[in-house]
Amino acid sequence: MDRDSIVLRAAKPTLDEGLIFARYLDEAAEGFFRFMIGRRVEHVIATAFLQPSHDLSHQNVTFAEHEGAIVGMVSGYTAKQHRASSRRPLKEAAGRGNLQMRIVLVLFAPLMRIIDSTGDEDFYIQAIAVSKELHGGGVGSALMDFMEERARTSGSTRLALDVSAKNEGARRFYSNRGMNVESQWPKRLPIRALKFCRMTKKLG
Repeated sequence: MDRDSIVLRAAKPTLDEGLIFARYLDEAAEGFFRFMIGRRVEHVIATAFLQPSHDLSHQNVTFAEHEGAIVGMVSGYTAKQHRASSRRPLKEAAGRGNLQMRIVLVLFAPLMRIIDSTGDEDFYIQAIAVSKELHGGGVGSALMDFMEERARTSGSTRLALDVSAKNEGARRFYSNRGMNVESQWPKRLPIRALKFCRMTKKLG
């Protein structure tokens, strides 16, 4: 694919774009959001997406387009933005009756604390996903280039992200872009399929 044919743009606060974001987000998270929220996952995330000042807000999302169609997405934020964010929009979108989400948030509290551990200098990439038919076409690289520049502009000096230890393709992609494994967690869990890697890159 010709790199010049890839257009990057900020997400718009519309329900339709929220639904697209939700599908890409859950794909990037390997189904975690569907596991957490249930069958209404796309509607819930899309509703939260419309609200400002939280991790899943449209404000943090950039879409990649090719020939007028959305073909990829990346979302990320500074450590300062993350610490000022709230889970209230997601909880309100899910509704008080979403016991499944409440239970998962309690069970996965250590995971949330890991994400909260980003340093003040970090720009955290929450998710990146590309339509499967365009894997290897340069969309992912265009999105990562954009996020690196956005991180520098924000004053961050390091990129950080978390990736499943079993996702060798993604780990290889990030490694080829100069990111290194800084740590793995949970440290005492022997099952590789349930492990995650924190990968980072110093920004020059």
